[in-house]
Amino acid sequence: MSSTTTMKAVHYEKPFQVSVREIPVPVIEHPDDVIVKVTTAGDDLWLRPAYVSRANGGGEWSRLWYDDSKPYSIQHAAIQPVLTQNLHAHANISHVQATKTWIGSGVTLLQKGDRIVLPFNVADGRCPNCEEGRTAFCTGVNPGFAGGAYGYVSMGPYQGGQAQYLRVPFADFNALKLPPGNEHEASFALLADIFPTGWHGLELSGFQPGESVAVFGAGPVGLMAAYSAHLRGAARIFVVDKVKERLEAVGKIP
Repeated sequence: MSSTTTMKAVHYEKPFQVSVREIPVPVIEHPDDVIVKVTTAGDDLWLRPAYVSRANGGGEWSRLWYDDSKPYSIQHAAIQPVLTQNLHAHANISHVQATKTWIGSGVTLLQKGDRIVLPFNVADGRCPNCEEGRTAFCTGVNPGFAGGAYGYVSMGPYQGGQAQYLRVPFADFNALKLPPGNEHEASFALLADIFPTGWHGLELSGFQPGESVAVFGAGPVGLMAAYSAHLRGAARIFVVDKVKERLEAVGKIP
């Protein structure tokens, strides 16, 4: 594994067009980094048509996503993948890679072969916001901005996960260890983004067990919010959507 120098990664070219490129394998940049081999990676589909824009009206977005000198990779929620700035995916499941050169000298909680899932956001676990549990607004991972994420515009220099390998910063804090093996991969992938987002939405509502809950929108996050309400003892759960197939999915929640 130590002889590996390049990898394949999904690269954003322009709205509605992506490609698979051969790019350099990421390297350790900080003692708290690890390099992982990605086994499962998710993506925000709405990033492909470039729906996200910057506060300046989108000009910087256009330069960012169309300048080949800045290969950004979109990466969102999944099981440990490797990022490349315009590489897709930010939810990832991965395995910590082989040699000591792939594990930073400051990493103490992970070792070769560990299977991990990565939240889509990047945090250092040390700043005041992290200390208060507001890791999505970490001030230590993206200078001049509160919050960082894999493969996401304006969210720091972290490559996306639809690639063979990924650099994980502050790995002891950002990596959640999973049971060894390869079982339940699809279920564990939900821990990277979708399930926690649905759960947290319910939390923000002030929900208490025994209350009734209404969820507007039966996409993946809405389904997880409804499922979270079920797990936490809601008396009744109403899910509102105009798409028949989404509502049918609600009926499959155990």
